Amino acid sequence: MRRVIAALCYAGLLALGAGAAGRIYDGSLFALLVAGAAVGSVGIGLLLLRSPQWTAAPVSVVAMLGYVVFTVWYSAGASGVSGALPALLSEAVRNGGPQLLTALIPVEAQPDTVLVPVVLVWIGGLICVELGVRARRGPLALIPPTAIYAGALIMAGPHGGVEPWRALAYVVLAAGALATAASGRTVDRPVPGGPAPVTFGGPGAGPQPMPELAAPGRLQLRVRAAAGIAVFVALAAALVPVLTVSLPDDPIDPRSAVAPPQSDLLDQDPLARISGWMANPGEPLFDATMSAASKVELAVLSDFDGATWTIGAQYRDAGRQLPPLAPPPGGAAAPISVSQVTEQFTVRDLGGSLVPAVSVPHDIDGIRVAYDEGSGTLLRPNGLPPGTSYSVTSEVPRSNPNVLPMATVPSGPDVARYLDTGGDVPAPMQKLAQSIEQGSGGAYQRAYALQQFIAEHYTFAPDAPSGHNYANLQFFLLAPVEQGGQRGTSEQFAASYAALGRLMGLPTRVVVGFNVPAGHSTVVGKDATAWPEVLFSGVGWVPFDPMPGNGTQHRSLEQDYKPTPTPPAPSDSATPPVPKLPSFSASPHPSRSAAAQSAAGGLPPWTPWVVVGVVVLLVLFTELGVVLTRRSQRHARLSRGAPSDRVRGAWLEVLDALRLAGRRPPGHLTATEVAQWAARPPDGPGAALPSLDVLVELANLVAFAPEFADERDAATAVSGAVAYVRGLRRTQPLWRRVLWDLRPGPLRWTNASFPEPAAPSAAQTGPGTLRPAAPRR
Repeated sequence: MRRVIAALCYAGLLALGAGAAGRIYDGSLFALLVAGAAVGSVGIGLLLLRSPQWTAAPVSVVAMLGYVVFTVWYSAGASGVSGALPALLSEAVRNGGPQLLTALIPVEAQPDTVLVPVVLVWIGGLICVELGVRARRGPLALIPPTAIYAGALIMAGPHGGVEPWRALAYVVLAAGALATAASGRTVDRPVPGGPAPVTFGGPGAGPQPMPELAAPGRLQLRVRAAAGIAVFVALAAALVPVLTVSLPDDPIDPRSAVAPPQSDLLDQDPLARISGWMANPGEPLFDATMSAASKVELAVLSDFDGATWTIGAQYRDAGRQLPPLAPPPGGAAAPISVSQVTEQFTVRDLGGSLVPAVSVPHDIDGIRVAYDEGSGTLLRPNGLPPGTSYSVTSEVPRSNPNVLPMATVPSGPDVARYLDTGGDVPAPMQKLAQSIEQGSGGAYQRAYALQQFIAEHYTFAPDAPSGHNYANLQFFLLAPVEQGGQRGTSEQFAASYAALGRLMGLPTRVVVGFNVPAGHSTVVGKDATAWPEVLFSGVGWVPFDPMPGNGTQHRSLEQDYKPTPTPPAPSDSATPPVPKLPSFSASPHPSRSAAAQSAAGGLPPWTPWVVVGVVVLLVLFTELGVVLTRRSQRHARLSRGAPSDRVRGAWLEVLDALRLAGRRPPGHLTATEVAQWAARPPDGPGAALPSLDVLVELANLVAFAPEFADERDAATAVSGAVAYVRGLRRTQPLWRRVLWDLRPGPLRWTNASFPEPAAPSAAQTGPGTLRPAAPRR
């Protein structure tokens, strides 16, 4: 019962510790899986207590592999991850470590996000049983669950919240584990599978275990154990509030130290792909089934360096359920209504890694994606090969238009990226922005005036060349029509609006997407489009449409604005060449960066070495603990206590050495017969081992007359035992000599306390029995 209670305490500690990371997971599946690992590991260790100690680790590891297979299979089915089981196992092993630090919160319990915690909890359970139940080293057994608890808190970071009940329950279970370990050390009982204690009986009397500790001694040890547990609980209660106050209000997020998935060069500037799609208007990109007509977003471009608009997103691996968008700088008002749109997409020849979806996506099924909480864009690091199908559920909020006329724009460091004009701005464009801004009052009036100006003075031309740097935009905005100016695709319309808006003090960004009708349709190249958005305080991002509509009356630019001087047509050196984008195949792009290749592969090349290093360190620390604990045990036996205690300790050292050498004496032998058994050479005739006659004589003495043993007797017994153990070790094969100090068996084979024997009965006297020797003075 004591062992069962201790095992339950350790299983609870592991489940509580690892469960602290469950607060950042979606649902309760993660907590159930790690709790199952804790119960399974501790339960198997408890069942193996009657087996030899060396069988515990191999059997537990085999059981762990079976549980890992079950975990991968079950979590894949629960999270909708498709694929063969061997492929899922391989991917979980390769991606398990990085996925924990790159996954978006809430983390979905998928094979690669639960594998590492399950394995760590299982190994922790094995160590807890071996140290806490088998070896009865309660304080050492608390190290694995405490380390797992601390790791789970670090993993949760600032996203976990505060759970006082978990810490309190952990302290209570830790106290229970220490109490059971302490109570188990009050009696020197034979351990199943361990060596028989020294027997003191005559022929026919049978083996007689050393008697239990007297009632006053047991009471004293229990009082000490209770006092130690009380001190432990009091210190925990006193230190936890102090440590809580000293911790920062915003804990460090370990995800900030890991590079998230990155898009390749093809997807960094999707705005340049519009001209390629316009040049092939009938090229099928993907099939879509929409519950309502809507604009499908491909990418949100927030950064402009004067040459290109780029995404600048921070992608995080996400599950099927996506978190809400992060509030924009300046805040966002609650929408007056939210409509839900369901989409089903099948990729045909889209290419790249960006995943189309209606803003704001809420659920995605069919593929695994990375998600940017700031913009709502989706990325699949492995690309979108033809035939890829997935479904998305999006929520489209509708803001209150009545608050826009009085809305202002935010400012500060958080908005700086949306106001950055990207270096030297051509003077003619600055003058044009100032001209449009004249006469407009508030921020919304400036944004609307800019929309009307571009829509009324410029012409949509699907065959216009690509380009949105300042040279191209200046040519589009100010060059005469006769030279090809004032004509462009949605690329130039959206980029011009965003660039001029920033010159007018409006935070802007560009969105690339597609116009998709309701029902089933095939989205082709001509459906691609781009539009600008302006950020307003308390409202959020508001889209604008500078494209000329069917009813828009075209006005000549020279009629309202006369640029001086007239900008020349851009030369080949000033205008970048039009990129050839006839088709974007799904094959790996030759210019894909190393970071993108690493993200596509799922694991940096050094990760296996890190995993191997962690395992090696765990083994080394475990063996170091075994070595140090055995040295402490040997020192306590041979150097501490009364002379009679040291004599008994010397005898126990000999028994342990015989077991380490694979020569465990039968349990029915008397001490004198054990000495004769031990004196035989291990492998037939040869050099005889040191004699144990003096040691067994001293054991006879202290068994029945411990008060007659003196310091000389103790020194003789210790020297004799040390000489015998050294001699026996030298006769062993190399592998036994190497593992001699690394085996934890002696920590559980005998008890470190030495109970006082009772007076021998008449049945325990006779020839060949242990009799008290006369004192030698």
